[in-house]
This record gives sequence, structure tokens and C-alpha cells, in this order.
Amino acid sequence: MHALLFIFCLLFSLPALAETGHGLAMHGALKYPAGFKHFDYVNPDAPKGGEVRLAEIGGWDSLNPFIVKGEAAAGSDLPFETLLTGSADEPFSEYGLIAETVETPADRSWVIYTLRPQARWHDRKPITADDVVFSFEILKAKGHPRYRFYYAAVDKVEKLAERRVKFSFKPGDNRELPLIIGQLPILPKHYWQGRDFGLTTLEPPLGSGPYKIATFETQRSITYERVKDYWGADLPVRRGMNNFDRIRYDSYRDTTVALEAFKAGEYDWRLENEARKWATGYKDWQGLKDGRGRQEAIPHRRPAGMQGYAYNLRRPLFQDVRVRRALAYAFDFEWSNKTLFYGQYKRTASYFANSELAAEGLPGPLELAVLEPLRAQLPPEVFTEAYRPPMTDGEGNIRPNLRAAMKLLEEAGWDVVDGKLVKDGQPFVFEILLVQPVWERITLPFARALARLGIEANVRTVDTAQYKNRLDHYDFDMIVHVWGQSQSPGNEQASFWGSESADQPGGQNLAGIKSPAIDALIDQVISAPDRDALVARTRALDRALLWGHYVIPHWHLGTDRLVWWDKFGRPKVSPSNGTQFLTWWVKP
Repeated sequence: MHALLFIFCLLFSLPALAETGHGLAMHGALKYPAGFKHFDYVNPDAPKGGEVRLAEIGGWDSLNPFIVKGEAAAGSDLPFETLLTGSADEPFSEYGLIAETVETPADRSWVIYTLRPQARWHDRKPITADDVVFSFEILKAKGHPRYRFYYAAVDKVEKLAERRVKFSFKPGDNRELPLIIGQLPILPKHYWQGRDFGLTTLEPPLGSGPYKIATFETQRSITYERVKDYWGADLPVRRGMNNFDRIRYDSYRDTTVALEAFKAGEYDWRLENEARKWATGYKDWQGLKDGRGRQEAIPHRRPAGMQGYAYNLRRPLFQDVRVRRALAYAFDFEWSNKTLFYGQYKRTASYFANSELAAEGLPGPLELAVLEPLRAQLPPEVFTEAYRPPMTDGEGNIRPNLRAAMKLLEEAGWDVVDGKLVKDGQPFVFEILLVQPVWERITLPFARALARLGIEANVRTVDTAQYKNRLDHYDFDMIVHVWGQSQSPGNEQASFWGSESADQPGGQNLAGIKSPAIDALIDQVISAPDRDALVARTRALDRALLWGHYVIPHWHLGTDRLVWWDKFGRPKVSPSNGTQFLTWWVKP
């Protein structure tokens, strides 16, 4: 009897059965099996060599990309590697990089990474479990606030052996955590001992990645050189990548100056984000005329995310949803698209536009299953209407929209007195904060339309450093912002929209959303057991965000608009996540 009892207790004290593999998928199976040679979207025989020159807008004052202080140089994450790395042609799968294998049970309550024996720092010292533990602890303690949100559900981290480390998670259903920890940047413990990780630095930090800093001139340029004996060069996840011998970033004051510098041959490759420049800015480019340059829009299937005029709900002026909804009527997208954007854009009507994650029509059964328990806390329109931003005829006549806006403002207690919108004796005055002059041509017509409602919207453009500082401390009324999204949303949604992140300096919940219902929907997204549930729960979250009117949605594309001097080769396959520039190479 005692023997049977002992066996019974032993069985139930054993850890959950786990699987060990070369990678991990969020849902379903990995696309690439064990022993795969390379990703499908690379040229495994791409030649190495040459230099590529790129541009960044604004200046920089730090080589530490992991903290909230300072403005990190473009490309400053190139010298660093992570435990796992993602593929660009799956919704969310990661494969071993520093980690050779990843081991986790079915419930994903913990994960063990076994490090590759050949993984080395640039000083040739091995990467160990001590480095992994150090990286986790220092990033949570002194890193950017996003790391504290991402890793909040980690209960403990343990060194099991010289090359084995285990992360145990707090109770809860969060299948994404082993992949989130896989994205942990690994930092060298021996290098940072005696240095203050929380301070900006102009001393090139020690890394383990395919590039290291070669030369730099603060606020002007920085050059990275390929590590010739990079330990990971022949890994399946690195074959055909990191082909340039040197990558140089030059700093430019604004996008107009940068465009002229590109056409003059000062740099080589450019992702064009402005419709007017795409339509007209390259017509006089001699490189395009004589065949030395290329201009091409390359389709992709990644979610566009949300770009828009974002309200700061910390301001009493914007805490009434009727006010937020009213101001959206003053933005004339159709006229802007026709007059300013050459008809290139689609109106954004989802936080997950250009993907299957975007809410459409009315909620389906799977969505209602998560929405119904929250009905009392959500706007009624979530259940009864498909969200559509206000529309116009595109001819500049927005009087019907302004009438609708004024009705909402009057309901919220605002009245026009001597041409000014006033409530309790206070005029409706706010500032739209911009970081690039290019936004002025779009925002000034919006401000003029608001003026017809009696609202004084002051448009102010500041430099990059001041802009970042004001955003870090939420010192703004309204900004233009982009929240990027992936094909597999998860824990990052808590940092975008979660109540806990709303008051964290340097956080990503710039709108200041504090909604128990949205918090609950974020938890549902994070705990989704399969792809169908994830899609439905993300659509439900999308509806709640849209009907909260936290932003005035802008527009999106389904292509990468690229221009380059014809010195490059590129793979034949473009993955669903779009152009992967580090798979290109300089033609011999």
C-alpha cells in the first residue's frame, strides 16, 4: 500500500511533460522543420560585401537602444542578438538563434532554453546562462518601461547549467510568453559590470550580433561593419542575410532634405512614406531617367496597424467621448486623399487594417462570446453597428459633417459664443504636436475645419528630442501616432491600451486609455488557445477600441514603396511581412 501511495505521489509531483524543438509556433505547427537549411525568402548564396548608405531623420545622442533616456542611433540594435528569431512568412513563429533548443510543456507554464555552444560575444567569450539571467533582470530594472510590461508574468528565472536557463511563469493562460522571452535581447554580464546601464552612452557596447559599430559622429552619422567571424553566420535563420560589409546611416533634418540627398546619390535605398513624394518627387531624378535607379511598390500582407490623430485622455478636454467623436467629423480624408495624396491611400477603419484580424460587419458568435459579459461596460454601438469613420464627397464641402459635429458638442455642453466654442466660460483650445514639418500640410486644413466649429487648434512642430521628451511624459494634447501590429497580437496590446501602462513614463499607452472592459479583452487575446479564437478575440478588441474614439483614423497602404540606386540584388520571394532589406546584397 505504501509503495502504491509513493508511486501515486511521484507521478503527480513530476513536472508537466514537455517537448523540445528547434523553434516554437504561437498556434499550430512550424513551417520550417528541424534541419531546414534557410528561410524561403532569402538567397542562401547571396554574395557578401559592399557598403549600403541609409538615412535617418533627426539626430541621436546614445548607443544604448534599450533604455528610455536619450535618442538611440539608427541601427543601434544591430550588434545584439536574441534567444530566438522570427520568420517573416508565418503569423508568429520563432526559431533558435542564441538558443539551440526551446523546451516547454503543453500549458506553456515554463520554458527552458539551451544555448548554442558556439554562441560568442564580439570579444570571443561564450554566451552563458548567466548572461541570460542578467539580461532579464537588468532590462526589467533599468530598461525601457515596455520590458517591465512584457515580462510582468515571469515568476522567476533560473540558471540550470552553464548553457541552460529556465523561465517559470505566473498562473494564467498566456501561451505567448515563451515566444516573448525568446525575443529577449541578450547582453554581456561581464561588460556591464561597473557600468550604469540606465544612462545614455557613446561607448559602443559589446554585442554578439552580425554587426558592430565601426565609426560614428554624434548627430551626423554612424557606420556598422559586418563581423567577419560572426558565430551565427551559417545558422539556418541567418543564411542569406546580413550581406553588407558596412551599413552607414546619415542623419538629415527632415524628409525633404533627405529626398534631395538621395537623388543626388548621397545614400542608396529609401522607403518612401509620403504620397506626394512618391507621386511627384522622383520625376526629376536622373537615376530613374537613365536606368540607374529603381522605383517599385512591393505588395505585402502584414497588418497596417493604426495611424491617426491620437487624443490624450489625461486632458479633461478629451474625456467626453462625444467630444472625441465630434472632432473626427472635421477631418476630411476624402479631400486629403484626392488633393494631397494622389488617391493612393485607403481609409483606415480598424486597428488591424489590411489583415484578417480587422473587425467587419457585426460581431459573430465567437466575438459575442467574449463581448457579451462586458456589454454593460462597452459602448452600445459595439453590438449594433459596424464602425465607419465619417466620410465626405471629397470636394471640400464638409458642412454636413460639421453640423453633425456641432450636435455632439452641444450635447456635451459646449456652445458657440462670439464665434468661439465655450463651456463653463472656458474656450475650446488645444495643441496638435508634430515632429516633422511634412505633417503640417495635412494638419493645417484639419485645424481650419475645427476653427469653423469655434475650436482653436494650434499646430506646433518641434525637434525630435523635444518631441520624445514630451511624449515620454505625456505632455501633449493631440499627436500623430502609429501603433504597429503583427499577425499574432498578444502581450504588446497591454502596453498599447492597458490601464496599468497608462501612467508609466515612456510607455506606449499614449492615449491614456483606462478601461476595465478593454483590459479584459486584452487578457482574452493573450489567452487565445488557437488561431480562430485569436482572430475572433482580436476583432472584439478592435471594436471596443474603435467605438471608444481614442483616435481619428488616418489611412494605410498594402505595399512597401521603395526607391533605390540599382546597385542591389534581392531575393525572388517577398514574404507576407513585406520587404526584408537585410536579405538584399550589393551586386559584385
